[in-house]
Amino acid sequence: MRVLLLVSAFNGLSQRVWCTLRERGHDVGVLLATGPEDMIDGVRTAGPDLILCPFLKERVPAEVWQNWRTVIIHPGPVGDRGPSSLDWAITDGARRWGVTALQAVEEMDAGPIWATRTFPLPAAPPRKSSLYNGPVADAALACVEEVMDKAADPGFRPIPTDDMPTEVPGTRLRPAMRPEDRGFAWEDSTEHIVRRIRAADGAPGVRTALAGLDVFAYDAHRGPTRAGPPGTLLRRRQGAVLVGTGDGSVWLGHLRAPGGVKLPAARLLGKKLRHVPDAPLPPGVEPETPSAYRQIRYRRNGPVGWLTFDFYNGAMAAGHCRRLLAALRHATAQSTDVLVLRGGTDAFSNGIHLNVIDAATDPAASAWATIRAINDVCREIITCTRQLVVAGYAGNAGAGGVMLGLGADVVAARSGIVLNPYYDIGLYGSELHTYTLPRRVGPETAQRLIDDKLPVGAEQAVSLGLVDEVGPRHPEAYSEWLATLATDLADGPASRSRRAQKARRLAGERVPLDVYEARELAEMSRDMWADRSGFTAARRAFVGKQRPERTPERLLLAPPGPGPEITRPRAAKSGDRRPAVVRPAVPVSA
Repeated sequence: MRVLLLVSAFNGLSQRVWCTLRERGHDVGVLLATGPEDMIDGVRTAGPDLILCPFLKERVPAEVWQNWRTVIIHPGPVGDRGPSSLDWAITDGARRWGVTALQAVEEMDAGPIWATRTFPLPAAPPRKSSLYNGPVADAALACVEEVMDKAADPGFRPIPTDDMPTEVPGTRLRPAMRPEDRGFAWEDSTEHIVRRIRAADGAPGVRTALAGLDVFAYDAHRGPTRAGPPGTLLRRRQGAVLVGTGDGSVWLGHLRAPGGVKLPAARLLGKKLRHVPDAPLPPGVEPETPSAYRQIRYRRNGPVGWLTFDFYNGAMAAGHCRRLLAALRHATAQSTDVLVLRGGTDAFSNGIHLNVIDAATDPAASAWATIRAINDVCREIITCTRQLVVAGYAGNAGAGGVMLGLGADVVAARSGIVLNPYYDIGLYGSELHTYTLPRRVGPETAQRLIDDKLPVGAEQAVSLGLVDEVGPRHPEAYSEWLATLATDLADGPASRSRRAQKARRLAGERVPLDVYEARELAEMSRDMWADRSGFTAARRAFVGKQRPERTPERLLLAPPGPGPEITRPRAAKSGDRRPAVVRPAVPVSA
């Protein structure tokens, strides 16, 4: 089937739908909703059998939905309507929520229903982005699969909304959430404040006052009780600040000034923290309580060491990289047989922190320091021979964040994640990818992945050699599966043999790692300092969330040609695509 994804942005959910449908043999393209006329012209050119809208904020033009079957994936259960569905669900403390696939009509979110799914919500407030990328995305994909089955049935008719039973009580048309609906006072309870901020994470945030500054708050975590006066800056740690509340405290990881970009809280507050004490944690110490805010943790379970890191949105500034490197060196010094390096469930890593770089006095120098720091982490993973290293990709990854773990002995991904193994912001890329990527997938496939700039699902990544193992989708089931995998790899003689083989292979390399890094950094220096590929403009467009003016050609659905359509999984046959950007070839060792 020819399927067109009409979306506001090609986000994680849209990419997951794109990957899944292509793997199942459908011909899938993307059209960004850049304006009514562009949408009408784009749909007419593509001539799809079905239009799916997994992430669409704009109204579908009548000329489109009246002439092509168009199904909206709405992040709310049957009966819910409005643009702030998840915000209201978290704020109100809903214990059950859902996703509905409904046909586009004149009135938004009011069309007949193709499919619906519901799921429980935890008692503790989830972060909106975590809810969207987790249970909402899973339910949305289930709805999409059902829609595809029904679209192939010529006798199917969607069910009018009024005839559909409501599984979640109290659903109704809700207005867009206003700033006053999100507000809180620092005298409120910690639970109330955390819930309000998480309902607005990652956009638009909650406006508040902190240290005399007008800011938007994000990335909230419960802090210790009996901490200090409400609204007072009490401590700082790893870029976050601890603020007093009515019954305790809350850690804020990120802040944004009005009109500015989201930054680590300590970075934005700057001199306001001059007299605020640091609250460091020694490397390798596992906090006793959840209120002990920490981005990196290490623990040991018999022969297996676990180093987990969870950076907000997967973005890594130089400081994040240095802390991770210190923790990695601590972990590799332990007498374990296997080291599991696991990223966050929302994102394993998305590479360098562009917001921090763009806000720096000298962005080029900041970018250079960051890439050197993340390269040190990559080198430590590649050269580790005391343990077998398992990279646990529990969340999506992009650009250098994909390359970060490819030097591990085993790459183990969670089912349903999406990898974007390429660079697309005017940078050649580093992270020693010219060493690791060809060794995993071969030089030709490595170059094709870099040039095609297309997402890869976990299952396809296995067939390419990018990933070794894929575990269950459910986070808890994945954790158990990963623990079993690590324990099996820790088997004494086999583990020692694999480590010895790796040590011999590294010692016998004709081209040392330094050469690969020198080549990459030579290219990167031209991108960062000479701006040869438009890194400055691309970075500013990214951090400023500028909407693209058109859909990239590589994502478009090719116009229907003469003769019958041949359905086949095209994701595994990407060599017929023209590279979107000409770049230097991936160096390969002799």
